[in-house]
Amino acid sequence: MRAILILAKLTLREAMRRRILLAGLLLGVSFLIIFTIGFHYLLVQLEAEIAASAPSQGVARIANAEIMNGFVIMGLYAVTFLSIAMAALLGADTLAGEINSGTIQTVVTKPIRRSDVVLGKWLGFAGLLGLYLLLMAGGTVLSVFLQTGYTPDHLLIGLSLIYLEALLVMTITLMCSSAFPALATGGIVFGLYGLAFIGGWIEQFGAYFQNQTAVKIGIITSLIIPSEALWRRAAFEMQTPFANALGLSPFGTISVPSGLMINYAVFYLIAALILSIRIFQKRDL
Repeated sequence: MRAILILAKLTLREAMRRRILLAGLLLGVSFLIIFTIGFHYLLVQLEAEIAASAPSQGVARIANAEIMNGFVIMGLYAVTFLSIAMAALLGADTLAGEINSGTIQTVVTKPIRRSDVVLGKWLGFAGLLGLYLLLMAGGTVLSVFLQTGYTPDHLLIGLSLIYLEALLVMTITLMCSSAFPALATGGIVFGLYGLAFIGGWIEQFGAYFQNQTAVKIGIITSLIIPSEALWRRAAFEMQTPFANALGLSPFGTISVPSGLMINYAVFYLIAALILSIRIFQKRDL
């Protein structure tokens, strides 16, 4: 366990040395500034239009709550994509790059198990992703709260599912990095994410038009990689009951992933981590 913690600390230092953390921090702050300014000006205009057209104050309050919830979900949708991109960038070159450059040999020649190397890197990247998501998602929610006093329902559940999605993609990237070069790893991971993305939308349209074949296609893609299912469940948890009932939000979900699918995603992550260890243990360095 001590070796894993040491390697996790070294992984954090390596990410800082390669400026990955700095680049993510700068881009994250830029995103939050743009989101905050854009939300402020749009909110002022939308509130004025609702106040002028709403038949009663009760209707105006409901409409304002729906708008604020929509902006939070929209911001968190962007945060989810950025977190996934960060997860893929962190993991793509870690094992593959060190194997290609030969620097991994300075680690594995020491009395350290190869499994400790993989687990140490995974733990270090998991910590980085947690900090990144805390900055991005926390900043998005805080921006809306400071301007309106609004926070979505089941926020912790939603953010936990988004974090699980980022961890899943990072673990898949680490698994591919233990077997393939960095460029191939990036192509595979983003290809899988694109498959999950389009499959999720097919499932949503299939549920809307009651086309069971389209719904089944979406479920199959979620079994191949359940990343999009995690986002849709997170959005379902954080959206208002009114938006979920009507299915009007482009970031909402009509076909809601079940708890069984969430459990499957956790099992998928653990299996990918175990497989990455097995591949790295048998890899000729």
